[in-house]
Amino acid sequence: MTAPKTPEQEARSGFALDVRRGLSQARRTLPPRYFYDALGSLLFEAICRLPWYPITRAESALLDHHAEAIVSGVPGLDRLIELGCGSGDKVARLAEALPARARPYEVHLVDVSAQALELSESALARLPNVTAVAHCAAYEAGLRAATETPGPRGPTLVLFLGSNIGNFDPPAARRLLAEIRAALRPGDGLLLGADLVRAEEDLLLAYADPLGVTAAFNKNVLLRMNAELGADFDLTAWDHRAIWNADAARIEMHLVSRARQRVRVPAAEIEAEFAAGETIWTESSYKYTPASLDALGRDVDLRSAAQWIDPSARFSTTLFLADA
Repeated sequence: MTAPKTPEQEARSGFALDVRRGLSQARRTLPPRYFYDALGSLLFEAICRLPWYPITRAESALLDHHAEAIVSGVPGLDRLIELGCGSGDKVARLAEALPARARPYEVHLVDVSAQALELSESALARLPNVTAVAHCAAYEAGLRAATETPGPRGPTLVLFLGSNIGNFDPPAARRLLAEIRAALRPGDGLLLGADLVRAEEDLLLAYADPLGVTAAFNKNVLLRMNAELGADFDLTAWDHRAIWNADAARIEMHLVSRARQRVRVPAAEIEAEFAAGETIWTESSYKYTPASLDALGRDVDLRSAAQWIDPSARFSTTLFLADA
């Protein structure tokens, strides 16, 4: 009888499968979720502090200024669920604004990074009015685990912040929001953070910073394949490239092969040959307008109840409600 796989083994198997699929295509791709191991999470936290990447600062300011309006916008709010919790700083800002009550609020944290979950639990530990529940899982699986908890519950607010929705192409974004909507009951809410279209030069600086932190973040997926899947990527043989695709309203991040080379990934059971200049497409970051965000919500039967925008950083936070 075969012993069941541990969560770590399951995660590595999924990683290997996605690498095999992505590198077998004519246009090589890798899912951006594999940026976020322990090192990748720390690199992303560093990116968020760069002067050319205003998203995190703008979103944090919006949450600071409007936290009470956000939590009161879901009457009777009973618990929070954050998909992709990162450091936990944002959910903690909202938790601080929750009305005082005798029973603690549940805050469910969902992330594929154990390091991120640890940081988030630490951020919430100082708050006496919340109990943290961690789910080391992808968005969909973590959301199911959080919403299928037995017993009665009041209204829930799901947080999907940091412009993570931008990592999904429009059909995939609608599918994900439809899955979130299916998990919501009438009276529940979704708080969605989204980056808005702005000047091309500003976008390119945000994704190809002069210090090279984003380049290191992008290359970390190669380092991770070497460490976890036995690959033999030479990191010096790859460059980071960011492109603004105006027609699709997205930033693209690529890893560019500097010369003709062959790479082996034993755990993924694949060898891939790359021509000089050939790329691995590692991330897309779609940008929105306020109107397109409202339309995205309507497509999945979510009503836009309030929207807050930082006009300088061009970042928005939208509260959607699930009506009966």
